[in-house]
Amino acid sequence: AVRLVESGGGSVAAGGSLRLSCATSGITLNTHHMAWFRQAPGTEREGVALVVSGGTTYYKPAVKGRFTISRDVAKNTVYLEINNLIPDDTAMYYCAADSRWRALSLKQADYAYWGQGTQVTVSS
Repeated sequence: AVRLVESGGGSVAAGGSLRLSCATSGITLNTHHMAWFRQAPGTEREGVALVVSGGTTYYKPAVKGRFTISRDVAKNTVYLEINNLIPDDTAMYYCAADSRWRALSLKQADYAYWGQGTQVTVSS
């Protein structure tokens, strides 16, 4: 069975940094595209970053420069580093996986597997 487990969230002051982790099992990162999504209360879930199976990365333009997605294929783990956190980054962060090619998609519907999320709270 496929399992995605996020960790690394927490409460931080604005300007700080966090590194989120997504430990995977049941898939290989060389064959699956991995993405990070976030959802703030009362809003739709939005994709913020992805790394495709070949290693290419893509970001939602609004977060490019502050967010960095990376992966450790040997550890089957994907990371999201967030720098210079702002209160608007407050959300539940989810990782997602899919093996189908969807041309650098950050749409929820294009990902079959999801983790339970890790909460990030940024205070001003």
